[in-house]
Amino acid sequence: MSVGHYRKTGDLPDTLAVFPLPGALLFPRWELPLNIFEPRYLNMIDDAMAGSRLIGMVQAMGGSKARPLLAEVGCAGRITSYSETEDGRYLITLTGIARFAIGEEMSVTTPYRQVRPDWSPYASDLVAANETALPSRDKLIGALKTYVEINKMQADWSAVADAPLETLVNALCSGCPFSTIEKQALIEASTLKARAETLITLLRMDVPGNDAGTMQ
Repeated sequence: MSVGHYRKTGDLPDTLAVFPLPGALLFPRWELPLNIFEPRYLNMIDDAMAGSRLIGMVQAMGGSKARPLLAEVGCAGRITSYSETEDGRYLITLTGIARFAIGEEMSVTTPYRQVRPDWSPYASDLVAANETALPSRDKLIGALKTYVEINKMQADWSAVADAPLETLVNALCSGCPFSTIEKQALIEASTLKARAETLITLLRMDVPGNDAGTMQ
């Protein structure tokens, strides 16, 4: 089943393997490259490739490395690129399909964890976002320029100017060094518009004299 064939939540699985990883954000229609080397996650990729090719990216929110606490909301991605290295690692690309709330974690014998996803809160992820409702590109770029200057970072401004707005928002959400909690707020934002507004707020938080809680 190709990415475009997930048209309703009924097309998505009732159980989902999850990959807890802090800071690695996946959004619908966004690609995330991953380097898989831990045995339990190599096993997870093997099983996914033999089945639906779907796994859920979920932020780890503390706890032990062996069994971290899972965030309440993650995003499922389909493995759309796969290669194996000579030393046994898997290099994959996930393409985001839809977010999910974790209904419950299952008791399983697999070395990786599995959950029962609740797709219903994010059913709209399966429909292309309406970019006309987003904050203006100028507003986003203005917040980004100040953030980059204050944090002594660099940006590819030509890419910022040319990228589709949804791509730009997702790239900044993924690439900016926000905290795990802040990144989780971006994942959980109900719509792309809400995500963009939350992003602008976070970019402004480091700007002296700005009220980061006010979004206009």
